Amino acid sequence: MANRIVTRTHRASIRNQRQVCDGLDELGFAAAKLWNVARWTAGRVWDSCGQIPDDSVLKSYLKSHERYADLNAQSSQATLEELAEAFKSWYGHRNNGNQKANPPGYRKNGDEHPRSTVTFKEDGFKHDEKNGYIRLSKGRNTKAHWSDFILCAYEADPDVEIENVQQVRAVFEHGEWRLHIVCKHDIEVESPGNSVAGVDLGICNVAAVSFGDESLLYPGGALKEDEYYFAKKRAECDSSTSREARRLDQKCTDRRTHFLHVLSKAIVAECVERSVGTIVVGDLASIREDDETGEARNWGDHGNLDLHGWAFDRFETMLEYKGEAEGIEVEPVSERDTSKSCSVCSRCDDSQRVERGLYICDECGLVANADTNGAENIRQKVLPNPRREDRDNGWMAQPAVHLFDRREGTFVPREQEPNREP
Repeated sequence: MANRIVTRTHRASIRNQRQVCDGLDELGFAAAKLWNVARWTAGRVWDSCGQIPDDSVLKSYLKSHERYADLNAQSSQATLEELAEAFKSWYGHRNNGNQKANPPGYRKNGDEHPRSTVTFKEDGFKHDEKNGYIRLSKGRNTKAHWSDFILCAYEADPDVEIENVQQVRAVFEHGEWRLHIVCKHDIEVESPGNSVAGVDLGICNVAAVSFGDESLLYPGGALKEDEYYFAKKRAECDSSTSREARRLDQKCTDRRTHFLHVLSKAIVAECVERSVGTIVVGDLASIREDDETGEARNWGDHGNLDLHGWAFDRFETMLEYKGEAEGIEVEPVSERDTSKSCSVCSRCDDSQRVERGLYICDECGLVANADTNGAENIRQKVLPNPRREDRDNGWMAQPAVHLFDRREGTFVPREQEPNREP
């Protein structure tokens, strides 16, 4: 048994909603206005020199702007950091050939500014753990007097302990303000065992997991169905910025996030059951870059669009903190050549991956599911003596497939999936 510090975000309702909603509305509007000022500034810089200013430049340039003082200084900084990150993501899409990617837009709903999320860092809030209150700071321009603040009475889930608060976000969702409270918890965990699992992330099969003597496949068909459905519904909207279009975008994002949460939870549960103490994940940070030139890699029109929508970094984060709570270490390793190499004899050849889902080794005769072979190669990267040519590898050719059950919101073996056609 060992102690470990983990970071968790807890959602809490606000019990005195009527008393604080006007003050939070004012801060939400202020955050939207600051975003728009920074967006206009970044657009001017882009038009003049083709570069996007990073958050440090925006902070320095806008520090004296009147909108900056509408929020607590750290809250204003968080808004500018969010905008800079959105521009960075858009610029990355452009570099990778996705010309349909749109830059972050202005935050407006007709002539109204929406209620933007407001982030309060350590200097922007005070937590009264005993009485269940969080005091949120206002900006200099929004204070009625020097000691003016917003006092929120919060209520979290009964089994959640709000302690060691690191950050608070005021989020307007479903017609009311809520608090997202980021806490650090000191928990006792015990590693399930010493076994190692390898995880290969993909697009058709979102994840393939190898345990060394068996493997699991998690297809991404449910995600594809959602993308097709919401794209079709979105095309029926009057405009891409209409309220209905934004609602559909948010719902699609929420369903994708739920899918990834359920998937990461399912993988960790399977690892606990098999006494896995280490999960090795292929590091996809450089997948958009060519190994030799370092420039954007072209995966074709369809492949590029799939890649841009692939939230592998978010999934890795989910897998890491869910594994952490169970005493499992999650270790990223390079994916280089794992899709080309034979996991039995190490022969590396592009031609051995004869189809999207089939891998045949000309050297040793291995026939395997291509994603399972890649997951096993990833697993072997941390093993001291990984190569065993005489082992039974039938499990690599026929991995167990787990499908997403929409009705239950869980992954189940293919034969138990109720919506599967015979």
